[in-house]
Amino acid sequence: MSATRILLLGDLILDVPEPDHWLSGIAPILRGGDVVIGHLEVPYTTCQEEVPGDVPAPGADPAHLDALARAGITAVSMAGNHMMDCGPVGLAETMAGLDRNGIAHAGAGVDLEAARAPVFIAAGDRRIALLSYNCVGPELSWADEGKPGCAYVRITPQDGSASRPQAELVYIDPASQAAMEADIRSARAVSDLVIVALHKGITHRPADLAPYERPLAAAAVAAGAGVVVGHHAHIARGIEVIAGSPVFHGLGNGCVVTHALSPAQDHPARAEWVERRKKLFGFEPDPAYPLAPFHPQAVNGMIGEVIWHEDGRVDFGAIPIWFEPPGRPVPAGERAETVLAYIEAIGAKAGLPPTVLR
Repeated sequence: MSATRILLLGDLILDVPEPDHWLSGIAPILRGGDVVIGHLEVPYTTCQEEVPGDVPAPGADPAHLDALARAGITAVSMAGNHMMDCGPVGLAETMAGLDRNGIAHAGAGVDLEAARAPVFIAAGDRRIALLSYNCVGPELSWADEGKPGCAYVRITPQDGSASRPQAELVYIDPASQAAMEADIRSARAVSDLVIVALHKGITHRPADLAPYERPLAAAAVAAGAGVVVGHHAHIARGIEVIAGSPVFHGLGNGCVVTHALSPAQDHPARAEWVERRKKLFGFEPDPAYPLAPFHPQAVNGMIGEVIWHEDGRVDFGAIPIWFEPPGRPVPAGERAETVLAYIEAIGAKAGLPPTVLR
């Protein structure tokens, strides 16, 4: 048995036509992985329901999930702040589409027990367990007994109010951290490697890590996680190693192409968010990126790479990618050294131990 090459991709939103085109720049890289895991950011559904809570994301065309399979994606994490934006029908249709394409999924389900359950991915004669948790709210998206939704770890602001994506989240709820740890221990007992996906962090701010991010990742590793993956910020974050386990604090965007975030909006809530985003995060999107109007530094991207050896050791790295206008990810090419230097630098700025990626 040879080593297993695991590739890790950030947020995925494909709600514009020609999904294969938008993935075509990175698909050759992804097809080179033995296991490829991304984060499904929005529901893929024909349902038009809008659930209040966060800025509502429209459902993407369910047929676009077929493009993820064609690009080589093996599995997706689903626990995030937008997965319930089209309600239980949207979630059910999304999971049915993933099942139709043979894409494994974790982090959302018909109730909390289902959402917290790992999905197992075959890797030769070994088995990987994937777990997925939403750490940013909104709380109405979370599953409960008899209620569809996402698995979660509750993180609260200093005033103890509800968890929500635009809040300054600080404190880890001990009970939900303990639940996550129990899930990891149980999954590790019946698998050879546990990957934990955490939808966490501060959106649109270069380098910044929220106070809870490193402690929560360390708790996951202590419970048995061999790899920890972060996403949600829509901009890359640094990488660190905790007790031999790589922690990708933020993979940034994997492939995000959508009109829902662009400055020109007819939808009142989305239009209001476009203006509020400028004030909250202090940047004006580059007009060349109407389908991916993120922080200008978000053009520096990566695909996480983990080499899982036969003896259980893991090596890690980052495959640099670049986002060309209007938002298509492609290999970084001549920009590769610059992108890797950027990821090293933002990790250092966040106070992470030095990581050399080149």
